[in-house]
Amino acid sequence: MPSPRSPDAPTLAELRRLTDSAGLGAGSGAGSRAQPTLPFGVGGLDTALPGGGLALGALHQIHEGGPRGRYAATAVLFAGGILARLDGPVLWCLHSRDLFAPALARVGLHPDRVVYCETWRDAEVLPAMEEGLRHRGLAGVVGELTRMGLTPSRRLQLAAEGSGVTALVVHRLCAGEAAEPEPSAARTRWRVAPAPSDGPNRRVDRHLGRPRWRLELQRSRGGAPGAWIVEACDAQGRLAVPAGLADRPAAPERVQRRAAG
Repeated sequence: MPSPRSPDAPTLAELRRLTDSAGLGAGSGAGSRAQPTLPFGVGGLDTALPGGGLALGALHQIHEGGPRGRYAATAVLFAGGILARLDGPVLWCLHSRDLFAPALARVGLHPDRVVYCETWRDAEVLPAMEEGLRHRGLAGVVGELTRMGLTPSRRLQLAAEGSGVTALVVHRLCAGEAAEPEPSAARTRWRVAPAPSDGPNRRVDRHLGRPRWRLELQRSRGGAPGAWIVEACDAQGRLAVPAGLADRPAAPERVQRRAAG
């Protein structure tokens, strides 16, 4: 399968030269301004986050609920939609060669903005992310990981704070692994999964309308956890609240219980 990298996309070496020549490299001093945020445009969601949006220059974790957590397709699109609304190139550290660039383009992240770093193991993804976070010209750094311990997460959080570059970890859970990531220093932890339409034309909605996601804010430093049903990111990377759900929170997720043996 060919690499998703566009032939016109910059290499990491070219990216380093661009950021250094602009005075945006690793040696630039950190500013003293208040930490900026990226609002989602979803009222209840932004209210739950400190500063009214996703903290930039910080580490955030995203994992996918349901049986397809290993592929994390929905989590990847959520991350792509966030980065689509930020300026600059993106460093994406791959866990496997199955990232579908046209899908990222549909949520606003054009493939020519992405530098693909083919690092197949967690032990290689983490240092690649940390190196990328030293370069201020990036919009963000994404790392696909199966596991991330507390110490590596602290290193990534410190690197993100130092440069102001946003770090997103997309968890790919392997069979038999715990459904929840380990404790970390990330500012937020998200869980996203496809959600069905509940309208009268449910079968039609699934094919004609925007897909729906169940988006959970499981942990937010200084914020409030919550869950929302949203429409998936559009071509500008923006979420929306389905018209019929605008005034309702997400219903509690059903939990399958096994009968006692």
